Amino acid sequence: MSAATAARRRGEGPETGPARGPSRGSAAHRAVSYVVLVGFALLALGPVVTVVAEALSPERAADGAGLRPQNFADAWVQGRFGDYMATSALVAVVVVVAATLLSIMSGYAFGTMEFRGREVLFYLFLLGIMVPTEVVVVPLFFDLRTLGLTDTVWGIALPQVAQSVAFGTYWMRAYFRTTNRSLIEAARLDGAGPHRVLWSVLVPIGRPAITTLVLLVFMWTWNEFLIPLVMAPAGQLRTAPLGLALFQGQYTQGTSLLAAGAVLVALPVVVVYLVLQRHFIRGMLEGAVRE
Repeated sequence: MSAATAARRRGEGPETGPARGPSRGSAAHRAVSYVVLVGFALLALGPVVTVVAEALSPERAADGAGLRPQNFADAWVQGRFGDYMATSALVAVVVVVAATLLSIMSGYAFGTMEFRGREVLFYLFLLGIMVPTEVVVVPLFFDLRTLGLTDTVWGIALPQVAQSVAFGTYWMRAYFRTTNRSLIEAARLDGAGPHRVLWSVLVPIGRPAITTLVLLVFMWTWNEFLIPLVMAPAGQLRTAPLGLALFQGQYTQGTSLLAAGAVLVALPVVVVYLVLQRHFIRGMLEGAVRE
């Protein structure tokens, strides 16, 4: 009996049924997966496509048929979105920079250092995630008004920094706890102190986790509505979501201009996500594997 014949009788050869079965099963599994993913993609993109199509449609029947990109320019001017988005950009820069730096340092301390009360302090940080904004926004307003910080960029940014640091500490602590300890020990043997270990060793290799944190904090800050509304009661400082709400009140019948304004407000988040997409997905996957 030849080796090929013996292999076919044992079910190991390429011509047997069992050898071809997994291939067909894998192809069917991939096809089902693609169908499910396409279905979810259509569900997610359907509202987006609807809003963009409405933003490009004529405002009045007299404008004629066809696409009308002029709606974006009209919404930009009439809704004063330039001023509102400038305020949002300033607040977002302050919150993202401050929250990222503080989260990196606090996560490094909780993830790599041993000190008394570490667990108690960490759970105290987690209260910032568990307590809703609606619970603390009113007493926080009176505290900031006493300090003279209401109707200022700091009054809008500082509460969001505190909220973002709560999550950022949790996020960066999880990253630092799973970092290869041999890298830290090697750096310490070379004479590097804690600050040098953090900024020269751990931060460069932690770019995906940090980029994910930056993107999430930027998205939350840009879309925040309640804190800017309460902390700037005079209406002199309005962020983009507040400006969109005001624009909606002015143009309740102008659905095309309102849709164009919504696209303008959402566009910076989309652009930032597309720029940081690769690092964001990598950071999320690494976090899922580590957890």
